[in-house]
Amino acid sequence: MLANQLAVESALITSEMVEVIEFPHLANKYEVMGVPRTVIDETIHIEGAVPELMLMAEFAKLLPG
Repeated sequence: MLANQLAVESALITSEMVEVIEFPHLANKYEVMGVPRTVIDETIHIEGAVPELMLMAEFAKLLPG
């Protein structure tokens, strides 16, 4: 949910929620073993619900410099 909230607040962020039972090919592509699974920029994968600060720290890894 937090990623969706960030997408609402920023035009630089997009988010999608997918029901893996309905889209098993996406579950395979993103190696979903548990939910929620957050994928950031196809490079960072977070399994499970995480606190806001932890999610923001993961986003910060993608910032230049």
